[in-house]
Amino acid sequence: MTTKKTILDDWSVKDLEDGSSLTVTVVNYPELGHQSLPGLQVLCMGTILNYEPGIVERWAYQASKVGVEEYLIEDNSWLMHDDRFVKNYLILGSPLKMKVSVKTRTSQIVSREYDLPFDV
Repeated sequence: MTTKKTILDDWSVKDLEDGSSLTVTVVNYPELGHQSLPGLQVLCMGTILNYEPGIVERWAYQASKVGVEEYLIEDNSWLMHDDRFVKNYLILGSPLKMKVSVKTRTSQIVSREYDLPFDV
């Protein structure tokens, strides 16, 4: 049986300083992670971040420990500069959501949210 992935969104934020752009692709997978459950995957700057039930449960726990509803996933975000970044978040609530925020030197912050296909 073949697992059929679906591209949910594909967007870019341009940097007019040097003509480059940061592209984000969000993919829906019917089977992701160790438990082969539905999840989302974010691809940006050559990195892949999986939002699957096992890791999201851990992030939700960490968010509750620090008392935030919008949890920045620092290990899987690009935060080297204040004027350009890619930030990945888990947003607690029902439904759970993931959020990606992108900023280039010449753009405003562009954010998009996606409902996760599971609950923890």
